[in-house]
Amino acid sequence: MTVTLSDEARQLIPLIEDETGVTVRDCVIDEEYGRLLVLVKAGQMAQAIGPGGQTVEELQDSLDRDIKVVEDGPTAGDVIASALAPAAVYNVTISENDTTVAYVEVDQQDRGIAIGKGGKNIAAARTLANRHFEIDDVELV
Repeated sequence: MTVTLSDEARQLIPLIEDETGVTVRDCVIDEEYGRLLVLVKAGQMAQAIGPGGQTVEELQDSLDRDIKVVEDGPTAGDVIASALAPAAVYNVTISENDTTVAYVEVDQQDRGIAIGKGGKNIAAARTLANRHFEIDDVELV
């Protein structure tokens, strides 16, 4: 699957990599929520965020926009779970009928966290799942 980057995203990726020292797999300009979705190489999430969130905070200050860091993984379930963090994701089931839908089982107490303020966490999961795994929707169960 080919992921198309905007011109702005292509310019931001080297800046993000220089500031954090991580490999950026994807960068999405999320106009709806006024932020960047940054997909980093598996195993590099902690480095991207930094101690106490310091690295990502400095990056947000320098770029003057919010950043949601998501860890890449080999499966759609891995990426979706990372996008919904810190919600506890128990299971992700992919159903392929007329459309491809990821059904995500989360702890009942974490439903609000998984959805995020104004739906921004689940929107990030939907965006990245669609871009990288051709999943049409992500639903909480």
